[in-house]
Amino acid sequence: MRRALLPMVLAVALLGGCSTPEPAPAPPPAGGAAALPGPIPADLALRPVPSTAPAAPAFTGALTDGSPFAVADVWAQRPVVLTFFTSWCTTCASSQAALSELARSYRDRVVFVGVAGTDQADEVQDYLRAHRVEYPVVLDDQQTIWRSYAVREPPAVVLVAKGGALLRGWPGGLDAPALDQRLRELVLAGQP
Repeated sequence: MRRALLPMVLAVALLGGCSTPEPAPAPPPAGGAAALPGPIPADLALRPVPSTAPAAPAFTGALTDGSPFAVADVWAQRPVVLTFFTSWCTTCASSQAALSELARSYRDRVVFVGVAGTDQADEVQDYLRAHRVEYPVVLDDQQTIWRSYAVREPPAVVLVAKGGALLRGWPGGLDAPALDQRLRELVLAGQP
């Protein structure tokens, strides 16, 4: 009986050792289509847009995962915060964690959209993962979008109302507490 079991045990051991485990699926690229907003909250209340506000430049591009993106589709439904950055910008990096947290707190009510300029895709991915950026990011390696918003260097922040009216821009960026205050003053109605 022992002699009969020994070949079976060896066969099972050998077969078990020959199987190759399935590689874990790669995570989706940060800043891709998976980061687009969900449904609009039913209680979203917005301030009226000043009639004197100019139209923001509409743009299309590709997100970090290659998905097509049209900013006008997003601001047709809700306000948008555009953040212009590069992976090598130390000022961008030092404020990104707080900005990412603010974007999470406003998730689906106000859409944050990053615009990465002059970067390689892998540099952008490293930056987005290191700073836990969970909003969509458009790659603008030729800085076409940057030029349409008169951004010369990072960081810069632009606030666009629902419907596409340009409310305000901040060359040099804006820290998260100040941006939070501006969102409540300029965009969101009924917010403390």
